[in-house]
Amino acid sequence: MAGAKSASIQPRNITRQISVFLCVLMIPGLSPSNAASDVVDSCASLRSLARVYMASGGYEKAQPFLEKALHMARETRLSEMETCACMLDLAYLYKNQGKLSAAETMCQSGLALQQKAYHPDHPYVAHTLRILSEIYRRQGRYQEATNALERAIMIIRDVGLADNLELAPFQVDMARLLVAQGAFTHAESYFKAAIETIEAGYGPEHFYTAKVLANMADLYVLQERYNQADAFITRALPIQEKVYGQNHYLLVPLWLTASRIHQAKEDWETTKHLLEQSLDAIESHAEPGYLISSDVWIRWGEFYTCSQEYDKAENAFQKALQILETVENAQSVRMATALNHLAKLYVDQGRVSKAMPLCQRALALLESVYERDHPIVADVLETLVQVHHQTGNTTEAAQLKQRIEEIHLQQQVTRAHIATATD
Repeated sequence: MAGAKSASIQPRNITRQISVFLCVLMIPGLSPSNAASDVVDSCASLRSLARVYMASGGYEKAQPFLEKALHMARETRLSEMETCACMLDLAYLYKNQGKLSAAETMCQSGLALQQKAYHPDHPYVAHTLRILSEIYRRQGRYQEATNALERAIMIIRDVGLADNLELAPFQVDMARLLVAQGAFTHAESYFKAAIETIEAGYGPEHFYTAKVLANMADLYVLQERYNQADAFITRALPIQEKVYGQNHYLLVPLWLTASRIHQAKEDWETTKHLLEQSLDAIESHAEPGYLISSDVWIRWGEFYTCSQEYDKAENAFQKALQILETVENAQSVRMATALNHLAKLYVDQGRVSKAMPLCQRALALLESVYERDHPIVADVLETLVQVHHQTGNTTEAAQLKQRIEEIHLQQQVTRAHIATATD
C-alpha cells in the first residue's frame, strides 16, 4: 500500500511525543506572550500558539486563535488536511471546555474531511475516533463511545501498528469508558494491562505514566480501596509537579482525589489542607470559567457536611452552583451533582420543601444528557425517595424505588454485555 511506511511512523510520533511537548512548554522563556509577538498570521502558526495555551489549561485564550485559523482555512480554501486539523483542534478544545455538543459537531466534520483527505482507515482517523469516543462518553452515550473506540482499535491493528505501546492509550480510554458505566473490575484489568506497557515504554517517571496512575487512583477511590489509591497518587503527584510546578491549578484534580482518600481515613487536617491548597490555586491562577473550580467547592461542601458544619456546607454548594450558572455551556452533570448534594443536605436537615425543586431540576438536567436508566440518575432518584418519605408520599417513593431497582438491574445487564464485547 502506498504511503504505508510513513503511516506507520507518524501516528507513533504523535502519540509518543504529546507528553514531551507538554514538558517543553515549561522551559523558561517559552511563554504564550513571547510567542504571540512574533507569530506569523497563518493557520499553522495560530494553531501552534493555541496548543501552547491549551497545554497549560488556557482554553479560553486558545479559542479565538483556533476559530480564526479555521475561518482562514475555509476562506482561503486551504488543503483539506489543514482544514480538518483546525476542526479537530477545536473539537479537542470544546471537549475540554465542556461544550460537548459543539465538540461533537466539530469532531464529526473534521473526521469526515480527514477520511477524505487521507483514507477511512488511516491511523490519524483512529486517533480522531478516540476524541469522538471521549465526547460520547462524557455525554453518557456509551454504546456509541464503545463503537468509536472499537473501530479505532481495529484500524490500528489493520495497518500493522498494533504493538502494545501503540494500543496502550486505547486501552486506557476503554478503561475510563468502563469506569463511567460502573464496570470497575473490568476497567481495572484494562488499566493494569495499559500501565504495565506504558511504564515499560515511556518509563515510570513519564508524564503520561503519571496521568494513567491518576486515573487508576480515581478508580480505586470509587471502589473504596483507599490504600491502593493513595499509593498511585503518591507516585503521580511528584511527576506532575515537575511538569506544572508545585502550586499549579492543573494539579487540583490530583489534590481532590487525595482529599477523598484522607477524608475516608478521617485525616481531617490533611483533607482540609488539600482543599485549601486547591481553592488557593484555582482562585489565584486559573482562568475564569475553569469548570473544576466548581468541583473544589463541591468537595468543600462534602467536607463540611461530614464535619456537620451545615451552614458552611450549604454556602459551599451554593458557590459551586453560582460558578456553574455563569459558565457558558457548563456541563449538566456537574450542575446536577451540585444540585443533588445541596438537596441531600436539605433532606438531612428536614428542609424538604427546598430539596424537592433541586432534585427535580437535577433529574431534568441528567435526563437531557443521559438515558433514563443511567446510574447517575439513580443517585438523584435516591434523594427524591427520601424527600417523599419525609413528606409522607409513600406511593411516589415506592414507584421511584422500583425505578431505581430497574436501573441497577439494567446496569448488571450492561456490564455483562461490555465484558463479552471487550474480551
